[in-house]
Amino acid sequence: MKSKVVVEDTFVHSEETNLTVRKTSLFFTGDGFTAYDCKGQLVFRVDTYGPDSRDLGELVLMDATGRCLLTVRRKRPSLHNRWEGYLGEREEGKKPIFSVRRSSIIGRSNVTVEVFSNPTEEYQIEGSFAQRNCTFFNADKVSVAEIRRKVDACAHVVLGKDVFSLSIKPGFDSAFAMGLVLVLDQIQVDDFSDNRVDADPIISDDPNFSS
Repeated sequence: MKSKVVVEDTFVHSEETNLTVRKTSLFFTGDGFTAYDCKGQLVFRVDTYGPDSRDLGELVLMDATGRCLLTVRRKRPSLHNRWEGYLGEREEGKKPIFSVRRSSIIGRSNVTVEVFSNPTEEYQIEGSFAQRNCTFFNADKVSVAEIRRKVDACAHVVLGKDVFSLSIKPGFDSAFAMGLVLVLDQIQVDDFSDNRVDADPIISDDPNFSS
């Protein structure tokens, strides 16, 4: 596959790259994601991913040294969870390098990704991110990345959903792929919020009934 640099050529490899992605708790400072290579070396991280940062609708992907690689931001106002990605830190007047729009299928992570540097470059993500089972396809319907449940090789046990595998095919930008993981995660959070049902209090004419 021809190399596709979206964020940085440093993260485009000639061989398949397998990352272990860990999602941390959402309740403390320093929450977020960490991604490690097959040697256990930190590759990407997303910090301060608690409720405050979620409310801002903006997340920053960094490398192992803390350098800002990519900022993903919810487009407002928008329908169907539209997100945009900016190279490095987002600044006023800066143009996005890609956009993400989701389908209307609740609970599924089918989304379309458009890269602005090339009008013909488009990707589809199909499957369920909530189940950690989805595939990234290019315009030719060729798989360029996959998200799968992580299996402990020694114990042969499937790990929890907070730890999963991100496999990137040769020539595909792994920083770009990781940025899309952040968007998929936020879409899942929004789906959960949209489907919460707040029950109305039960009212009865029976004087002996107590709610």
